[in-house]
Amino acid sequence: MKNNNNKLFIAIIVALLLGVILGGVIHYQFPEIKEAFAKNIKLLGTFFIRMVQMIIAPLVFTTLVVGIAKMGDMKMVGRVGAKAMGWFITASLISLLLGMVLVNTLAPGKGTNIKMEDTSSASELLEKTQSFSLEEFVKHVVPKSIFEAFATNEILQIVIFSILFGIALSTLGKEGKSVIKLFDKISHVVLKMVTYIMWLAPLGVFGAVAAAVANYGFEIFSLYANYLLAFAIGIILLWILLLFVGYLILGNRLWTLLKRIKSPLLIAFSTTSSEAVFPKMVEELERFGCQPRIVSFTLPLGYSFNLDGSMMYMTFASIFIAQVYGIDMPLDKQLTMLLVLMLTSKGVAGVPRASLIVVVATCAMFGIPPEGIALILPIDHFCDMARSMTNVLGNALATSAVDKWETKREI
Repeated sequence: MKNNNNKLFIAIIVALLLGVILGGVIHYQFPEIKEAFAKNIKLLGTFFIRMVQMIIAPLVFTTLVVGIAKMGDMKMVGRVGAKAMGWFITASLISLLLGMVLVNTLAPGKGTNIKMEDTSSASELLEKTQSFSLEEFVKHVVPKSIFEAFATNEILQIVIFSILFGIALSTLGKEGKSVIKLFDKISHVVLKMVTYIMWLAPLGVFGAVAAAVANYGFEIFSLYANYLLAFAIGIILLWILLLFVGYLILGNRLWTLLKRIKSPLLIAFSTTSSEAVFPKMVEELERFGCQPRIVSFTLPLGYSFNLDGSMMYMTFASIFIAQVYGIDMPLDKQLTMLLVLMLTSKGVAGVPRASLIVVVATCAMFGIPPEGIALILPIDHFCDMARSMTNVLGNALATSAVDKWETKREI
C-alpha cells in the first residue's frame, strides 16, 4: 500500500510539471487558442473533482453515523465535539489574526495607483453576496431536506443530520446493531471506490494546472508580486505555527502524518479543492492510526469549521482592498471585522469560492468597495492553491490531536 501511495505521489508531481509546461507553451506560443484550450483542458480537473464529489455525501453520512453510534456514550460524543470545536475556534482566531497582522505590517496594497475599472469579472460574486444575511446563514446550516443536502453536497447540513441520526441509532441498543453493521459495510465500499478514483488524480492535476497557466501565464506572478509574496509569507508562518503545535501534541509521529497526507496535500494544491481529498484523508488518517470513530466525527466537522488557510486569507484580502482604495481601518474596526469574519465564514462552508464571497460581504459591511474583489480575482487561483493545501493540513492535525487526547484519556 505504501508503494502505491509513492507511485501516486510521483504521478501527481509528473502531471503537475507537464501541466505547467503545456500551459506555458500554449500561453506564449499559441495565445490565440489559449482561452479555448484552457476551457477544454480544465474539463479533466472538473471530471476528477466531480468523481470525488460523487462519493462525499454517502461517505460523510455512513462514517459519521457509524462513528457516533459506536461511541455509544453520548457524553463521549459531547466531549469529542467540545475538543474539536475548541481546536477549530482557536485555530480560526489565530489564522484571522495572523492575516490581519501581516497585511498591516507588509501593507501590499499601499502606495499603488492600480484601480480596477472593469469589475464585470466580479459580478457573479457580487450577485451571490446580495443574499448573504442571517436568514440565509440559518437556512444554510439546517437542511430543509436531507435529499437536497445530499444532492448539493452541503457537508455542514449532512453533518448535522448524521449526528442526530447517529445519536438516535445509538439509543436502539441491539435493534440498531444490524443498521450500524450495514452502514459500516457501505462506508468500506465507498472507501474502496476512493482507491480507484484517486488514480484519476494525476489527470485532474494536469488539466487544472495546464488551464491556469495557459490562461494567466507566468507574468501574473510579477504583476501581483507584492500581494503574492505577502500572502506566501503568511501561509509559511501559518504552516510553521500549525506544525509547531502538531509537534507538541504528536511528537515525532508528526513526520509520519505528513508522509501519509503528502498526496492529499499535493492534490489539494493542484486542484484548489480541499473537498477533492476528503475521502482520501479519511483513509490516510485511519492508516496513520487514528480511531475510525474519531476520524468520522472530527474530519467532516473540520471541513465546515476549520479552514485555516481560508480564514487567514479573509482578513488579508479584505484589508488589502481597503489599502488599495486608501480607506483608513483603525485597529478597533479591524478587530470587529475579525470577529464578524469568524462568524460569517461558518455560514458558507462547502460553497464554491466561499472565501471570496465572505470577503465581498465583509467589505460591503465595513464601507470598503466590494468591487475591489476584481483586483485579486486574476491571481486568486494561485492563492487558492495555498489555501486549500493549508486547510487540508489543519484538518489532518486537528483530527490527529483530538484522537491523541481521547486515546490518552481511555488508557
